[in-house]
Amino acid sequence: MNLPNKITVSRIILIPIFVIVMINDFGWGNMTLFGAEMPLEHFVGALIFIIASCTDWIDGHFARKYNLVTNLGKFLDPLADKLLVSAAFIVLVELGYAPSWIIIVIISREFAVTGLRAILAAEGGEVVAASNLGKIKTWAQIVAISLLLLHNAIFVMFGIPFDMIMLYIALIFTVWSGWDYFWANRKIFVNSK
Repeated sequence: MNLPNKITVSRIILIPIFVIVMINDFGWGNMTLFGAEMPLEHFVGALIFIIASCTDWIDGHFARKYNLVTNLGKFLDPLADKLLVSAAFIVLVELGYAPSWIIIVIISREFAVTGLRAILAAEGGEVVAASNLGKIKTWAQIVAISLLLLHNAIFVMFGIPFDMIMLYIALIFTVWSGWDYFWANRKIFVNSK
């Protein structure tokens, strides 16, 4: 297994650690970060999530720079991304920090696009690479999750619910990029019997 794939696997390994830290009260106490008071477990969980999110950029960088792109990496990287983001969103719903309907829409889009990619691969069609909309969607989701995990740190001092604003921005880009991906690949449905 090459270095990028090991980094991707480390992202997958961090997911259950993140979930365990976030949903359990270990009695570590509370802390204040830029005006936001939160359990220390949430701060640690947020750090784990942010580190895991950064590994997505790192593994891709090494894979492209050193020509280490493999079929295993093509499979694991998007899977790790979807598992991490889905786990974080589900934890946020469980903790009451995110509306379930938004998370259902976001996760449903991920399943739908994954299904479309599987159909395209099975049909021998060319899978359209992630667009700029897809990349913006990913970053909006990561920023929204990070702010929600950190209890809207910094912005809480100004009374701005930037965590929720970012969640709605993530929702908009999630739906928009999903529609764009389906529209770009609509031929698979038009030509189906």
